[in-house]
Amino acid sequence: MANLITFARFPLLVVVVIVLYGASAASRFAAVGLLTMVIALDSIDGIVARARHEESVYGSLLDIMADRVVELVMWICYADLGLVSVAIPLIYVARGTLVDGLRNVHVGEGTAPFKTMRTRLGRWLVGSPVMRTGYALAKLASFAGLGVVHALSAGGQTPAPELRSTLTLFQVASWLAVAICLARGIPVIVEAVPLFARRPSRPSVSASDPEGRCA
Repeated sequence: MANLITFARFPLLVVVVIVLYGASAASRFAAVGLLTMVIALDSIDGIVARARHEESVYGSLLDIMADRVVELVMWICYADLGLVSVAIPLIYVARGTLVDGLRNVHVGEGTAPFKTMRTRLGRWLVGSPVMRTGYALAKLASFAGLGVVHALSAGGQTPAPELRSTLTLFQVASWLAVAICLARGIPVIVEAVPLFARRPSRPSVSASDPEGRCA
């Protein structure tokens, strides 16, 4: 059940993008409401998983994958609409690729992504309820606020001149979300450095095959 809820976020996100680019204010406001639902489902699937004892490494991976898709799609859309700097989606692409790639090293050993941290600070930054909830709220405020500005600008210049100060407020919130995102990614990178510092053992070369070739 929990994984089905997570999967439901993908088609719902497609609808969000379609109505977000609608010409009318009603369509754009609908996008804000649906986007709020998409973000809320991120918490609901976790609650259901714990209540039904459905927590698993696969479920954790699926949850992170859904989060990445939602984040990247929305930041790219907002950058395309001129509401945020293109630097934000670029940062998210680089951070997500690096951090998730490093996490896969531990996932391959059967460890859930949010349980890979070894230090106390790393565990708090990456997996504590405070950081995860704070990050979710920062994204929700940014996405919803930018969506409202976009809706109020329907039929005219985007963003409308009288909404410049409001837009600036939500752009600041967007950069706060970026800062939290980076803060939660740094421990993953730092703790992965020793893994690459270790010298891999060189395969032995047999006397019958001095060049070390494999059949």
